[in-house]
Amino acid sequence: MITRSSSLPRTLLPSLHLPRQCTRALHSSLPLPPIPQPTPFVPDPTTFLTLIGRKLSKHAPKITTWDSLFSLTSTQLRELGVEPARSRRYLLWWRDQFRRGIYGVGGDLQNVVDGIAEMRVKEVPVGETIKRVVVNTPPGVEELAQGKLVQGFHVRGAGTIVGSYVELVKESGGSVARLKVQEGMWEVRRGHKVHGGERRRKYVLSQIAKKERGTLK
Repeated sequence: MITRSSSLPRTLLPSLHLPRQCTRALHSSLPLPPIPQPTPFVPDPTTFLTLIGRKLSKHAPKITTWDSLFSLTSTQLRELGVEPARSRRYLLWWRDQFRRGIYGVGGDLQNVVDGIAEMRVKEVPVGETIKRVVVNTPPGVEELAQGKLVQGFHVRGAGTIVGSYVELVKESGGSVARLKVQEGMWEVRRGHKVHGGERRRKYVLSQIAKKERGTLK
C-alpha cells in the first residue's frame, strides 16, 4: 500500500532552489514602492537631505528631483558617489520612513513659508478646564482658528512654547515661536563604539587584560 507523504522527497528539494542570478532578476523586477508627495516642510531633495543629517546634504547636487530621491537604488547611489555604504543604508532607511508618513520634528507642519513655520499657543476647552496646545498658523496670522495642531511641542507654564529647535519670537512672551529647517534636525546619531565594536570587542578586551597583567608584548 502506497501512502502519500506530506513532504517532498529530499532528492527533489535541491531542484527547487532558484539560482542566485534568477533571484536577483526577480528582486529587480519587483515594482518600486510608491513615491510619496513632498510636504510643506520638506518640499525638495535638498531639504530632505539637510534634515536627515550625516552630511548627506553634500550630495544634493547629484539628486536633483523628488522622483529620483525616492527611486534610486543602492547601486545607483553608490555610482553617484554616496559613500560609505552605511550612508546609503541610512538614506534608504529615512526614505522608507518618510514613505510611511513617519517624520522628524516639524514634518507634519502645513503652514510653511521659505522653510520657516510659525507656531502659537491656543487655548482649547476640555470639559470644565482650559488646555493650552501648540498650533501651526500661517506667518503673521494671529487668527488661531486657522491653526493646525502639531505634534512634538507643548506649552510650559503660563504659555511658553517648548520643543526641539524652536526659536521664540521676541516680545511674544513665549507664546509665538518659529521653526526653520536646519542641518541634522532629523539625524539619528550613530552609537559610540565600545572596545572596538562587536567585531573587535573580544580581541580588544583580551589585549586590555594582557596589558593589565603585564604580559602584552
